[in-house]
This record gives sequence, structure tokens and C-alpha cells, in this order.
Amino acid sequence: MLNRFQGWRERSWSVVDADTYANAWQRFGGSVATHPLVVERLAQLAGIPVRYLAWEQDGELKAAIPTWGRDLALSKDVLKRHGKKGLFDLGNAELILPAAADAQAPLRHRGRYLSQLNEGRFSTLKPQAEQLAMARTPEELSKKFRYNQRRELRLLEEAGGVVRPVSEFSSAELASIYCDLFLRRWGFVATGAERMAEVIELLRELLIGSVIFLNDAPIAIQLVYRAESPEWISVEYVNGGVDPETREFSPGSVLSFINTQAAWEQARSVNKPLRFSFGRADREYKERWCNPVPVFKV
Repeated sequence: MLNRFQGWRERSWSVVDADTYANAWQRFGGSVATHPLVVERLAQLAGIPVRYLAWEQDGELKAAIPTWGRDLALSKDVLKRHGKKGLFDLGNAELILPAAADAQAPLRHRGRYLSQLNEGRFSTLKPQAEQLAMARTPEELSKKFRYNQRRELRLLEEAGGVVRPVSEFSSAELASIYCDLFLRRWGFVATGAERMAEVIELLRELLIGSVIFLNDAPIAIQLVYRAESPEWISVEYVNGGVDPETREFSPGSVLSFINTQAAWEQARSVNKPLRFSFGRADREYKERWCNPVPVFKV
């Protein structure tokens, strides 16, 4: 019975290797959560093999997808079914699958938070109730808002605050800072805390952003990953932690400003649109930074 369903799902698709998928991603583009390195390394960590599929038209590859059974790879539901819930955290990541702009490939594997960019590339997308929060361009933030962010950064620096790039720290140090500040901020343990150092190390080359220190102690950190496609840049802000005792300096807000502005600057220097996702549009603070954008599911 299962094989018959698999045959239906994979109808007109063919099994390919990881290299073919990686080449499709480099050619057509994707997002952080579909990046070949992210898929391969996190699937290995989970011990769940990936089945890569490709869709061709007139003998030419037009789309490729990484799958776990009837779901797209790295699915939270599959992790849960394998008793590995919360093994790693990518938040509610935007999914952009590699496909030619006009492919209209029939996607029959389950997935959520499928980007608007998949429209036209896949033919089976259904609107999803939730939306994603996508960072506004610097110009879309009011002058007053930008002024206030710069002022808060200045006040923090005058009080001895220091902004340091994540590249200055080992993966173990970053994991320790993140898990500590997350627990202090939210009052519960971060998703994937047990293997956090390992995950950060596995995805290290995609990690961007800064850590804010005050009096030599870390007070704000965000897990932010970046993947560059031929036509756009995908940035996924997974989650963050702040020291609530330094609330007067708004370090979380200051760090959001620093990380988003740096990402916009970099994207504009290579003349590519930036998709900086804050995950699901479900919290008030995201409204200040982001525009809600529609997403799809299968």
C-alpha cells in the first residue's frame, strides 16, 4: 500500500543523487532550509536518509526536492515520528525549493511555509492560514524608528556595550551564550539545546550576525543563517536570547537593527533582493520590523 502511495507521489519525478540536487539549488536558488549543506548535515545528524527527486521537461532538469518519506526533508513532523522532536531548530523557516521560474512541477510531498517564490515553479500549492514576517527594507522603517535604534545603540555603547561578530566565537561558546540568554529571556530551555553546539558547528559557514556584550558579559544574541542564491539572498532568523536585566538598553531591538542593516548592506552590495525572515508573523515586535507575507502548503 505504502509503495503505491509513493509511486503516486513520485509520479513523473526521478530519484537523483545529492550532487544533482546541490547543482539544481545553485542554479535555480532556494532558501536556508533547503540549502544542500543544511539538508545533508541536519539529515545526517537526525540519522534519517534523504531521498532526492528531480523533475525533467524535454530531458532538461527543471526542479529538484529533498524528501523524507511523504514529507519534504527536515520536517518537524518526521522528526517527531522518529522520536527526535526538537533535535535542531530552524524555526518556521521559509521554504524556497529549487526550480525553474516557469516549471509548474507537480509537488506532492507535504510541506509548510512554502514561499511565494515557489509560485509558477510548482503547480500544487495551497494558501496557508499563517503568514511569515519578512524584514522591511531600511527605507520602509520610519526615520523616527531608525533614529531611535541608532540612539539606543549609542547609549548602550556609552554604557560600555560592545558589539562583536559571531566569527569571534567558537560554536561551543555561541551555543552556551545562546542557550543561557534564551533561558533567561523566555524561562524555558531552547529547542535543540542539547545538540546546539553541534548544529551551529555543522551550519557554521552560513551563520551571520553579532553578539552584544555589556561589562564583558553577553546580553543579546540571535541565531541567524544566510544562504545566497543566483537571484536573491535568504536569511533565516531562527530565534534569540537577551538578558532581561538589561532591558533598559533594549539590546534585543538594537541587535535586530544591527543584524538586519548589515544584511541589507551586504545584499545591496551584490545587487540582490534580500528575504530576511523572522519566521511566523505571530508576535507584536515583528510587526515593527517586518511585513507579513503569504505562504503556501502542500
